[in-house]
Amino acid sequence: MINEYEKLLVGLDDVDWAGLSHAYRSAEDVPGHIRTLCGSDDEAREQAFRSLFSSIFHQGSRYSASPAAVPFLARITVAGPAAAREDAMWLLTRLAIDWHDEYDVTTGINVTGWRAAAAEFGPEQLLPWYDEQLAAATDPDKRAQAQELRDWVAAGNSPDSRWSALQSYDAVLAELPGLLVLLDDADARLRTRITYLLAWFPEFAATSLPRLTALAAHEKDPVTAATALLAAGLLGHASMARDITPYLEAEDPLMRWAAATALIRLAGLGEAPVDPGPLGRAVAELAAAARHPFDRVTDYCEGDLHAHIERTLHDLPPGPDPAAVRETLDACLPRIVWDHYGFRTRSAIEKLFPAPQPHPSPHYADLATAQQQLLSDLAGHRHDWLIRSSADRLRDRGLPHTRETLQAFVEAHRTA
Repeated sequence: MINEYEKLLVGLDDVDWAGLSHAYRSAEDVPGHIRTLCGSDDEAREQAFRSLFSSIFHQGSRYSASPAAVPFLARITVAGPAAAREDAMWLLTRLAIDWHDEYDVTTGINVTGWRAAAAEFGPEQLLPWYDEQLAAATDPDKRAQAQELRDWVAAGNSPDSRWSALQSYDAVLAELPGLLVLLDDADARLRTRITYLLAWFPEFAATSLPRLTALAAHEKDPVTAATALLAAGLLGHASMARDITPYLEAEDPLMRWAAATALIRLAGLGEAPVDPGPLGRAVAELAAAARHPFDRVTDYCEGDLHAHIERTLHDLPPGPDPAAVRETLDACLPRIVWDHYGFRTRSAIEKLFPAPQPHPSPHYADLATAQQQLLSDLAGHRHDWLIRSSADRLRDRGLPHTRETLQAFVEAHRTA
């Protein structure tokens, strides 16, 4: 341990980690991993992060140990070793919100609904039911199991994922005042990360929104500025549309896309009419981004620009030219950058290849441009499981249905 970071871990050993749990039962290993984050061994630090991601944030699930780790991760993010700060920030973000939680990249987070749903399944509400199950159990093995579950709930746990995730969300909410210093950090990536995190805390908006709008106006890093503008759009009210609209004329296309996305969200609130002129301009910017995507992207929608545009347009209020909207959606259809559940991919296959290909199958060069784009994106996709989950649809249409055959199909045209 490097002595200069010891102060960040004050209270770490006072937590009853043995009484807490994570994905692999007892959380006794968590303090060791957190302590390793402040050490000088890069390989050990990376392994500690991997262990924390897989234990206190296991495939999106949060546990009783998850919120207990949050204060220490927040301290490391603010003042820990340079090599650990960004990863700690990202873990904090994942502990706060994840793809399973009640938030949407185009409309914001529904904290009120989340709290109401979670309240129905808190330990106090569930304990009487577990008491009943224990009282009714007569078989010794079943009674022992019922006793263990009843004691676990009595200790302040709930099997409901919304409830357990909300505990971590609230733990991060409590740390936001101290994390605000990151908005002025010298590291642009940390500024971007805290900006993205703030977008999902409407209960903190009175404090964060002025900081986010100022950051959007003055930030030099385009990704950070665009992230701030989108965050302001997610947290703001319809009256903010007039403040967002000028960014549609920004020099940077990433900022114009962010302004268009934010403006459509604000217009969708329905609190006040939004000038149809800027809305039409917003659609035009989304169309331009779909046709000519930029390399720099934000963390929203897992960095999948086309999926984000598609989802934004589905939330578009009436007014803009339907033909322009349809053209933009068509441009997004074959672009598969990140598709968490595979729904977009399977839908794109069905729409772009509505019938089986003739036999013998056409060459890649003979396909329509959109068809080529889809197969090219799949051939180069970073996750092989996405191809496997769509293999039956590809096979039914007489198309290559494995990564290897897709790559060979695409490369045959490139090398011809």
